[in-house]
Amino acid sequence: MWFLIATCDIPDRPVAAPDGFLGVDLGIANIATTSGGVHHSGKTLNAVRHRHRELRRRLQAKQTTSAKRLLKRRRRAEARFAANTNHIIAKQIVTEAARTGQGIALEDLQGIRDRVRLRKPQRVTLHSWSFHQLGRFIAYKAARQGVAVVYVDPAYTSQACSSCGHVDKRNRPDQATFSCTSCGFAEHADVNAARNIASRGVAGWAVSHAADDAA
Repeated sequence: MWFLIATCDIPDRPVAAPDGFLGVDLGIANIATTSGGVHHSGKTLNAVRHRHRELRRRLQAKQTTSAKRLLKRRRRAEARFAANTNHIIAKQIVTEAARTGQGIALEDLQGIRDRVRLRKPQRVTLHSWSFHQLGRFIAYKAARQGVAVVYVDPAYTSQACSSCGHVDKRNRPDQATFSCTSCGFAEHADVNAARNIASRGVAGWAVSHAADDAA
């Protein structure tokens, strides 16, 4: 059996002026949630990652040559699993944006590990999952489709109401629920955050292009 691997250079398309933005909220329970209400669940994926962690822990305890060899193999398999999952999610997000004529607004993940406070199991997932890789995959797939991508400050996107803008910690009574204490607006917490990210994407695009026009 023979396989041919060929590398092709595909030029990026010119970026089209977006008709609004598709916000993408990244998280633990849902790896990615769009402002259009699409959830890319992390339940199954997190279970797989947990199984890999347990296997690594047992192999590391053995300290044998064969265990170390198997440990390296497991790490490579886990890296391929993460990359494949991120490719699938990125492709679905870019396809949704291209179909609706929108740009994509992503969270600026600089310092996310220091900024986010989570329980220990969630911290392990945050440190192990390749959120930055997912962002890179979305960016290059979007460039191929001519879809605009902007990065926004994610501060308080989970606490702010996407309907009235009111910010309050009490707006998030639990992980999945958003209920505004000011206007009463209710939505899935991740969708609400994604809508805030989308709004910031619109504002960021307008500011950047106003500067370009002035220049």
